[in-house]
Amino acid sequence: MADHIRHALTRRRIQRGRIIIEEPDEKLVYAVKFAMVMAMCLTGLEVSTVAFLKTWNSEVFSAIMSLVGLVTGIFVGRKT
Repeated sequence: MADHIRHALTRRRIQRGRIIIEEPDEKLVYAVKFAMVMAMCLTGLEVSTVAFLKTWNSEVFSAIMSLVGLVTGIFVGRKT
């Protein structure tokens, strides 16, 4: 199975007619994977809260949004 996160964080640039590929740091890859898994877990928690308690939990929603912003910022910041 190809590592899609590593591939998305890999930087490719052309310098003097050659393609230079810069692999991401292992800590960065693990941080993105952890943030994405936590976002999925918190989304499941929010769905179960709405399904069983029939109330909206704004604290869980704000945690989801902050993790999504973190992952998006990592992707955008890495590509520049």
